[in-house]
Amino acid sequence: MVFTIGSMREIRQQRTGGRSGVRPGARRRTRAAVCTTVAEYTGLCGWAVVPGARASRGGGSCSCGADDCKEPGAHPLPFADEIPAGTTLERAAHAWSQVPGAAVLLPAGRSFDVLDVAEASGRGALVRLERMGLRLGPVLLTPTGRAQFFVAPGAAAELPHLLYRMGWDDARLDLWCLGPGDHVTAPPSDLGGHGPVRWLREPVLDSAAQPPEARLLLGTLAYVSHRDSAFA
Repeated sequence: MVFTIGSMREIRQQRTGGRSGVRPGARRRTRAAVCTTVAEYTGLCGWAVVPGARASRGGGSCSCGADDCKEPGAHPLPFADEIPAGTTLERAAHAWSQVPGAAVLLPAGRSFDVLDVAEASGRGALVRLERMGLRLGPVLLTPTGRAQFFVAPGAAAELPHLLYRMGWDDARLDLWCLGPGDHVTAPPSDLGGHGPVRWLREPVLDSAAQPPEARLLLGTLAYVSHRDSAFA
């Protein structure tokens, strides 16, 4: 049986009787839920997790304290340790409890790279890809209007060559690739104080650990991105 991150949360809600609303200790339970989600990312999805800085709603000052911060609320905390892929639930939850309030960042270039397109293009491409029956990985939706498709690592280095082979190298594309040295913000965190990041397509155990090759998605993403750019 394959579970998504969402279905795991539903199971936890059932165990607590589906309670909702604000009650004493709600904040403590929320922190516990974040710890559990981090543990799911490391232990089930096979992703490393990096504690990140936070910014006030609307992209205000960064919690790192630097007045000249170039990425407010969207970069790793320099003093916090990464939680490696494969960390058990108990160890991951303990490690995350040491950095309360940190943003959940996932480093690209290891277990996955990320193809980044405009949200409208991403939604349109996702429908096409699902109709084609392709095996897809997780897809993030950012509050800044971007859709981020998880693909096999190495895509960032291969992107120029792949676009050239497909005839898209000189086209007008709003399409980027994140790889080594880059991070994406994962639910349940905000992206630089702009608002919450959401899953457009939630992680599933098999595709999270082994996302598809970029070449299988790139043609469709490039086509839809080019079409949308032409009519922008």
